[in-house]
Amino acid sequence: MALKRMDNVGIVVEDLDRSIAFFVELGLELEGRAMIEGEWAGQVTGLGDQHVEIAMMRTPDGHNRLELSRFLRPTVVADHRNAPVNALGYLRAMFTVDDLRETLEKLGKHGAVLVGDIVDYQDVYRLCYVRGPERLLIGLAQELG
Repeated sequence: MALKRMDNVGIVVEDLDRSIAFFVELGLELEGRAMIEGEWAGQVTGLGDQHVEIAMMRTPDGHNRLELSRFLRPTVVADHRNAPVNALGYLRAMFTVDDLRETLEKLGKHGAVLVGDIVDYQDVYRLCYVRGPERLLIGLAQELG
């Protein structure tokens, strides 16, 4: 057996339209939206009768996807959006951008707030974390040199 690829990373949100707008501003493309429901879906997730609206976002290179999900049924049972960077479990997505400061300016119009400072890691990357819509933690990296 050999791993072929990673298909996507999923993030559960409350406001799908606002989240789509944020990630489009970041540079992802909306690949499509769909309702996921039915017996098969509940069997896969173990949630039973579920109704989930999803949006599949694709990175510009076409190799990675982000699946945004809004659960209509069953209701969301936990909220990890205020967890700090050192919390256990899945926490954030990191994106490489051309110009970090320009990206921050654009994302600020969608409510993004800088978490700490913008720092340079050696002469390799300029990095920061932001809280985007719904307090989602997003890492941004600009390659240097």
